[in-house]
Amino acid sequence: MKLSNAKFYKSVYKYEECPRLQQPEVAFSGRSNVGKSSLINRITKNKKLARTSNTPGRTQSLNYYNIDDKFYLVDLPGYGFANVPKKVKDDWSELIDSYLNYRENLIGIVQIIDARHKPSKEDKMMVEWLKASGLSFLIAATKVDKISNNKRAQQKKVIFKELALDKNDNFTFFSAQTGEGSKDIYNYLESLLQLAKDRS
Repeated sequence: MKLSNAKFYKSVYKYEECPRLQQPEVAFSGRSNVGKSSLINRITKNKKLARTSNTPGRTQSLNYYNIDDKFYLVDLPGYGFANVPKKVKDDWSELIDSYLNYRENLIGIVQIIDARHKPSKEDKMMVEWLKASGLSFLIAATKVDKISNNKRAQQKKVIFKELALDKNDNFTFFSAQTGEGSKDIYNYLESLLQLAKDRS
């Protein structure tokens, strides 16, 4: 699968502003500074598509990206340690909750975690919600290029244990630097879109 002609479409700050679309949507979720923007830029082969920053909390809206008029990638605001006022955090939380619970176009989620660390409390809460929701999801553990090869298996065990994953859950290591894991994400997106097509 190729994500061709990826273009920024719209930023949404309130759920009511979500565009009326026919195409399915796949959301990208993760804590602040986990590398969501870098992942999106890598898989779309467009380094300038999603803004990257060393400052956590730059994504303050739902950012819609049109993929060849076939579907939309939706970048969710990062959760966790973003250094922003409580009111802003509350607004983000409400926006994310409404989108995840009520958006009918949503067909799956790429849940992004940091491969180098034990999943955070927020990561665990998010995955628990995903399991309870019945939504399809893929765990993408980023920054794997910063882990030595002999530590990978150990780190994967930690991630699976902390997130209560089993062998049937979708998982991939990912590196925005090398592109490792991109194929797994493409395959996941392709299977989601095929499923959505079969159901329509």
